[in-house]
Amino acid sequence: MPTWTALTTLDGKAAATALGEALERMQPEPTGVGVFEVEDGSGLWEVGAYFTESPDDTALLILSTALGAKPFRVSELPETDWVAHVRRELAPVEAGRFFVYGSHDADKVPPGKHALLIEAAMAFGTGHHGTTLGCLQALDRLADDGFHGKRVVDIGCGTAVLAMAAAALWPEPVLASDIDAQAVEVAEANLRANAMEARVSVVEAAGFDHAALAGPFDLIFANILKGPLLALAPDLAARLEDGGFAILSGILNEQADDVINVYAQVGNSLVHRAEIGDWTTLTLQKKR
Repeated sequence: MPTWTALTTLDGKAAATALGEALERMQPEPTGVGVFEVEDGSGLWEVGAYFTESPDDTALLILSTALGAKPFRVSELPETDWVAHVRRELAPVEAGRFFVYGSHDADKVPPGKHALLIEAAMAFGTGHHGTTLGCLQALDRLADDGFHGKRVVDIGCGTAVLAMAAAALWPEPVLASDIDAQAVEVAEANLRANAMEARVSVVEAAGFDHAALAGPFDLIFANILKGPLLALAPDLAARLEDGGFAILSGILNEQADDVINVYAQVGNSLVHRAEIGDWTTLTLQKKR
């Protein structure tokens, strides 16, 4: 079945939310509507909808004009088996001692690597995105330097690939959390696929808002976005033990200095900074 997309951008959350709600009332009715902030500091929001019938161009123009949005860009997508497509496109990822792969590449796992199975259908955190890859490389670097994580937590864990990577390195149990219930289910499915259910515990929580996340921790992953990272800084610093490390990502390159400065104000100094494409990963250490 063919699919059409209609996408536009506009200023402000309120207007974007109103446009999204108006799209849901269109005929033909869209199969899905999304409203997202563009994470580039511009203040723009993107609004999009998917249709199984060609959308009404006139209705879209009226909606975009009424709410101050740019005209919708409408595209017809070819029929595609997206999971099969993603599996073809997502080759295994090597990050130092770690090898992240899908089941279709099980025969490619090299000896001597910590192999982490993440299915292509399971969204963010396959290791291909610059943020996840950067975090894996940062973990590998800490391990090379002789660090041994004994109390590790992954905040905003997604697929739990980072928590599993830490559990593959060290025998102590690892904690993981995500604000999204579906992400928690995905993480738990990945733990079962990697036989790590007894090694990693996942809880649903916003930031550190869970009794299990009281700390202190000697290693904290937070691969989220700039805004949530800045808001999280005081809580993260309070739960990071003296001398402990934080690996932060989800940061556009031009946002990194802001994150470094805010975390410095709560007692964390920069140890390493790495850029992969548009994204920066920071390794910070809490002052002793």
